[in-house]
Amino acid sequence: MKEMYKLLQIMADLRNPDGGCPWDVQQDFKSIAAYTVEEAYEVADAIEREDMPDLKNELGDLMFQVVFHAQMAKEQGLFDFVDVLNEINHKLISRHPHVFAGEKAGSDEELNNAWEAKKKQERLDKSGGKDETGRLEGVTSGLPALRWSEKLQKRAARHGFDWPDIAPVFDKLHEEVDELKAEIGRPDNQQRIEEELGDILFAGVSLARHLDVNPEQALRNANRRFIERFALVEKLLAEDGLEMESCEVAVLEDYWQKAKRILSADERK
Repeated sequence: MKEMYKLLQIMADLRNPDGGCPWDVQQDFKSIAAYTVEEAYEVADAIEREDMPDLKNELGDLMFQVVFHAQMAKEQGLFDFVDVLNEINHKLISRHPHVFAGEKAGSDEELNNAWEAKKKQERLDKSGGKDETGRLEGVTSGLPALRWSEKLQKRAARHGFDWPDIAPVFDKLHEEVDELKAEIGRPDNQQRIEEELGDILFAGVSLARHLDVNPEQALRNANRRFIERFALVEKLLAEDGLEMESCEVAVLEDYWQKAKRILSADERK
């Protein structure tokens, strides 16, 4: 608690118009929001790399973002850091009666259903008991697009709006690809192409969900594989005295497949 108080005081000093940091003083909720998201991603990146010293550092940066927002809210008389703590403490206790109120835990599915029911009740309480919102209300649009899509689909699925098994999901994905192909080549058609490509991505998220795969993580892993394979292609080309920019696409594809075979062999060792 001593260190927490110290951090709160540092933040207050940084925001002090009289002697504080000019950059910190001029920030507001909107200008800081992008940094908050960035720090959350850097936490996730440290976890992916299993870099615990860096995780410790990034968690501190993320905590600073929370303190930053709380300090700005305090200055405006909205709430302060203690209010933030009280809010999350109340929420966690309320949503975990199987831990704090002696109720039976049940299965994972039962726990998830109880969690969603509690969240729905909280929304009703905020609206004075009037359920006038749509079933997808509350799914924040500030999430990364893949994650947002996944949460929207999961919410819809809880209301029965979902395919019963994976087969029609593949059919839907193929249907969306065919629709995109039909739009390509038509004049002044970029908006329709964008829409159809978006539908393909949305269907891809649906496929990931039915396969119990996190689409955001799957794409991040694919990005990392691409970086690793690309770096090996660069190395192999250099060993053969070739410049990437001077090679035909077919040659680069051969090197790409070679890199994939090498890395796959290394993984099996």
